[in-house]
Order: sequence, then structure tokens, then C-alpha cells
Amino acid sequence: MSDEADVNLEEGQEEVEGGKKKKVRGLLPGLLKFIAFGLGALIFIVTVAVITFNLMNKGGKSQTLVPQTESYAAVKKQYSMFTLIGNVSTRTRDATPWNVSVDMILGYDLNDTATATELTSRLYPLRDFTRRYFSGKTSTELQPENEARIKNEIRELINTTILDRARIREVFFDKLDLFAIE
Repeated sequence: MSDEADVNLEEGQEEVEGGKKKKVRGLLPGLLKFIAFGLGALIFIVTVAVITFNLMNKGGKSQTLVPQTESYAAVKKQYSMFTLIGNVSTRTRDATPWNVSVDMILGYDLNDTATATELTSRLYPLRDFTRRYFSGKTSTELQPENEARIKNEIRELINTTILDRARIREVFFDKLDLFAIE
């Protein structure tokens, strides 16, 4: 009997082990289906997101355009400097005139000998222009907050009225002083 009992026990264990094997074999296909469904859903979501992103960005083109001006340029351009104008003193056109003393420097393209030659040959007209320009301004027009506008105006006037072929690119003030007359 004990042999039969052992056989029965072993048969029972075999059945239990066989039941576990059947459960594991049934669980594996279900798990693989679940993983395949998850991967499919992930691929679908990524595809929809990429298509939506490309439609919103019109094929990847940037929606924001940054203007490319000199203030945004990484490297400032180098200029040759014309410093021969020297110090010019005059009075403003105010009712009670102010004294103006200015030392202006003109920047032109680096190694441009034609511009250097033309500026040198027009030295006296440049001095006269500087005197006339500042004597035609009021003290409020010559305030520091207007300096950028003044520089642009001087550059344009010199390029159009005094110079023929040469072009100045920048105007700098070594000195721009405004004094009240006592």
C-alpha cells in the first residue's frame, strides 16, 4: 500500500505540476498579446504626435523670425577711422545760445584707401559741415538720448552731400559737450 500511496502521491503531484504548466503555458500568450498591444499603442501615439507637430510647425520651419541687425550680430565689423576733423566749436540756435564742442570721428571700411583719400581731400568741407550741422540744432536736440539719431543723420548727410564715391559706415564722438553761456 505504501507503494500505491507513493504512486498516488506522485500522480497527484504530476497533476498539480501539469496544471501549473498548463497555467504558465496559457499565461505566456496572454502576456505577449498585452506587450504587443502596448507597443502598438505606443507606436500609434508617437506617429500621431510627430504628424501633429509637423503640421503645427509647417514642416519644421521656425515660427519665430529673429531680425538680423547689427545689434544682434555676433561679431562687430572693424572700421578704419578718420580723425582729422578735429575739435569744432559753435553755438546752438536756441534763443539763449549754448556752446557746443564736438570732436567727431568717421569710420569707413577697413583698408579702403579710396575713402581715406576722399575724406582727406574733403577735410575743410567736413569741418564746415560739422560746424553748420551743430549750429543748426537746439540744446534739446543735442541731449544724450538723441545721440544715435544724430549719428545716423550725420552719416547720411555726409554720404549724400559731401562724398562722391566713398561711404562712411559709422560716426563716433570723441567729445560732444554742451555748455550754457554765462
